[in-house]
Amino acid sequence: MSNRETTVRRLITDVWNGHNEATAYELIAPDCPGLGTSGPAGVLAWHQERRASFPDLRYKIVDLIVSGERAAVHWRAAGTQTGQFGPVPPTGTVVSYSGATFLRFDTEGLISDVWSINELFQLLQQLGVEMLPPG
Repeated sequence: MSNRETTVRRLITDVWNGHNEATAYELIAPDCPGLGTSGPAGVLAWHQERRASFPDLRYKIVDLIVSGERAAVHWRAAGTQTGQFGPVPPTGTVVSYSGATFLRFDTEGLISDVWSINELFQLLQQLGVEMLPPG
C-alpha cells in the first residue's frame, strides 16, 4: 500500500468515520482549498455540516485508485438524518448514497486539493423531497 493510499484511507476511516478531526491536520496541506477557508479547517467544514445532519454517517470504500500525485475513491455512505439538511427538517430516515472523491497531493505527500461528487438527488429523494421539472 502506497503512502498516498494510506493517507486517503486515514482520511476516510479516521476523519470521516472516526470523527478524529486532529488527523486532518496531519493529512491536509495548509493551502488546500476548502469550504469558506483553506487548509484542514476548510476541508473539515463540509464534513462538520454533513455530520450535523447525519451524526452516524459512515463511509465505506468501494474502490480506491492512486496514480502519481492523484487519487480517486468511490465510496458508499449510510446514516440517519437527525438534524436539519439544507431545507429538509430532521426526518429520522436512514439514507444510503454513493459518491466519489478526487484528491491531489503535494510534494510532501499532503492532500493539496480535494473535491467530491455525490448522488444528492438520490439522497434528497430518500428524505421525501419531491423534485419536479420546471412547469
